[in-house]
Amino acid sequence: MTFKGRHWVVIWLAGFLAVATIVQLRQSAALRSARAVAQLRQQRTTLESHQAELERRIREASSRQVLGTRAERALRLHFPADSEQALLPLAEPRGTGSR
Repeated sequence: MTFKGRHWVVIWLAGFLAVATIVQLRQSAALRSARAVAQLRQQRTTLESHQAELERRIREASSRQVLGTRAERALRLHFPADSEQALLPLAEPRGTGSR
């Protein structure tokens, strides 16, 4: 059986339809992937800002002012006054004397 002109037209149209369908499916998949990437970038930005906020809160909570206030209240401690501080002299290292 030999193909006549109209058969070739149908075959070419079917091939074109198949290629067009594949291209359309690939573009749809690419758009879905692009949306997912955009959503993940937004989520990452949100998480990074949340992380920065938590790090700021940690720095604030571990500051001397906050910890000192809590120690004064809970443990009845206080920061030493200048008169309460004692400077301890360092001993001279052994073996540095003249012979």
